[in-house]
Amino acid sequence: MRVLLAGATGAIGTPLIQRLVAYRHEVIGITRLLANTRRLEAFGAKYLVADVLDRESLLRAVSGLQADAVIHECTALTRPPLRFRDMDKTNTLRTTGTANLVEAAHTVGAKRFVSQSIVYGYGYGDHGTRELTEADPFGVPADGPLGPIMDAFHEAETQATNTTDGLEGVSLRYGLFYGSDPGTKRMIKTVRKRRFPVIKGGGGEQNMIHLDDAASATVAALERGRAGSAYNIVDGVPVTWGSLLDEMAGLVDAKRPVRVPPPVLRLAAPYGYTAMTTSMRVSNEKARTELDWTPAVVDYKQGLRMIATE
Repeated sequence: MRVLLAGATGAIGTPLIQRLVAYRHEVIGITRLLANTRRLEAFGAKYLVADVLDRESLLRAVSGLQADAVIHECTALTRPPLRFRDMDKTNTLRTTGTANLVEAAHTVGAKRFVSQSIVYGYGYGDHGTRELTEADPFGVPADGPLGPIMDAFHEAETQATNTTDGLEGVSLRYGLFYGSDPGTKRMIKTVRKRRFPVIKGGGGEQNMIHLDDAASATVAALERGRAGSAYNIVDGVPVTWGSLLDEMAGLVDAKRPVRVPPPVLRLAAPYGYTAMTTSMRVSNEKARTELDWTPAVVDYKQGLRMIATE
């Protein structure tokens, strides 16, 4: 296929381009910055300079272009968000950005649309030990500062999966990304310096996904995803933030991260506190069955060891 990839220079962009090219797809990466074009070419992709939040600019850029599929991997998260306002631009990318990219997909004659989401769309808080599946409520309205975030999850997935005029949409509910990306490496450096505190008790269980496995699942969804469906893309082995960061510290011979009382973290990083205390177990059975996909990285321990030996 000829694939138009938005978010081509983000965390998942590099491994996804490499995977798509290896599977003989032609990739056209969308970037806002001319400085990123050489990087895209180096990975075997063509490029298109456009801002997905500027509808007119985006539609002008794709005018006359033909593509079989559009993949939406845009976020504005270059580092872990600490305050609720840190999610504002990503919320806009999930709402306005998705709408603009769906329109661009129609303009280029695409038949497939694959969009990024995240398991936090099941809701922040403690979900207990029951595994969540794609049949559970997603993007349910919330009060207070979580409201715009949950609304963005709902709107992005609705726009992606309720497409019309022959465009088949799929939404991927990824676990928390980690891998050989600058963000993970910055986190490890921060842990080494003991500047990444953990809430006392370690926080809730989170579902992870190595970026290489996220890329392979995305290609599988592009090729085999059922129209109108959502898929959980996780490794299936949830971990607390405390255990995750302790493992990072051990790999770089650092001391365990500092434990802080909940009120301290809530005051200093209110969104970080909300995310770190969220606890959920998420099933990847649907992706395994329908996409014929299995994560190569079994759990966070294997994944972090891979990063440490690179």
